[in-house]
Amino acid sequence: MTRHIVVVHRWRAPYAEYERYVDHGRTSVTYVTTEVGRDGVPASAAGVELVAATDDLPAVRAAVLRLAARHGAPDGIVALKEDDLLVGAELRREWGCPGPTVAETVPFRDKLAMCTAVAEAGVAVPAFAPAPDRAAVLAFAAAHGWPVVVKPKASSSSAGVVVAHGPADVRAADVTPDCMVQKFQPGTIYQVDGVFDGSRVVTARASRYLQTCLEFRQGSVLGLVQEDDPRAQELLYSLTERAMRALAGKPTVFHLEAFLDGDACAFLEVGARTSGGEIPFLWREVHGYDLMAAGWAVALGEEPPEPPADLGDYTGELLAPAPARRPCRVLSVTSMLGTVPCLYAEDLVQPGEVLPDADAYYEHVGGRFRFRGTSSAEIAAAVDAVAAAYRVTAEPLSSAA
Repeated sequence: MTRHIVVVHRWRAPYAEYERYVDHGRTSVTYVTTEVGRDGVPASAAGVELVAATDDLPAVRAAVLRLAARHGAPDGIVALKEDDLLVGAELRREWGCPGPTVAETVPFRDKLAMCTAVAEAGVAVPAFAPAPDRAAVLAFAAAHGWPVVVKPKASSSSAGVVVAHGPADVRAADVTPDCMVQKFQPGTIYQVDGVFDGSRVVTARASRYLQTCLEFRQGSVLGLVQEDDPRAQELLYSLTERAMRALAGKPTVFHLEAFLDGDACAFLEVGARTSGGEIPFLWREVHGYDLMAAGWAVALGEEPPEPPADLGDYTGELLAPAPARRPCRVLSVTSMLGTVPCLYAEDLVQPGEVLPDADAYYEHVGGRFRFRGTSSAEIAAAVDAVAAAYRVTAEPLSSAA
């Protein structure tokens, strides 16, 4: 019988190149996706089911049942987007498929459980606690000082994150039983992307945020530059390996965030998946390794591809925020290719096209730019130059003619 793989998918852009990972002519590959994500489903798909949201377990479960009725019980279930990881794990349990289990996935989705496990392993983590209500936040701040960070335990893309500088900020915040609170940590935020084989990190690159993800959600650009400083790399990779050992005993693709202030390195959070933004493209195009292909293998209970010994150039990225409340129709956009060194690719929504209000938060933005070079400094200068010069305008769809 033909093997049947179900993919839970939500991107329009080709973050994952599914047809390269499995022969769709020899395997029945079906997709559960959204109206926006359908544009990113290969034409060779054996079947497609639409849902309003791919992190809605009952809806996705029903869609998989419909696909199974037509194509047989799934032999594998793949979900590569962070918010869909638990849906994929639960469906694997229900259908008896290999790959990460619910128990293995929860520590990467529940930030309170995550920080607890990492701290117990001796890794530096800013003070944290459950925050089921405002009183708990105020008590934590009384013990640890202001400011504090209040956030949902299972959010992504900085959704619901609040930096509280005093009681008034707490009173204005949406604090629910699903929240946690953490001491605000000074220092530069870094991300580390790569592959962990169950005992060690086999490939990784560290990148420095030029702005924060929370600032991007509030309307700033978001720049990221890979770090070439050997001491920073040493500290970040050491923390990454210790944190991953605390959370995983099997091959895992990871996206970790940490604070670095001089020689002080502290854990922020980590996802068991490829980073969003331009990281999947940068790794394929510059480093010669497909992190999404590694995630695909892990989701099927297989070994990820062997990474190259040399990842080549350093990279950077820039995301411009949506120019108007989404959904919006783009009115004007300016290409930046050829204007600065290091910039080698851009993805822009063209005039007349609609920027959808979709859940892939770092995909549907005002502009996406990719950079490569031989040093952090030259890439950072190029990112800053594009951020200063780039222009895009749009109007909310509700008021568009």
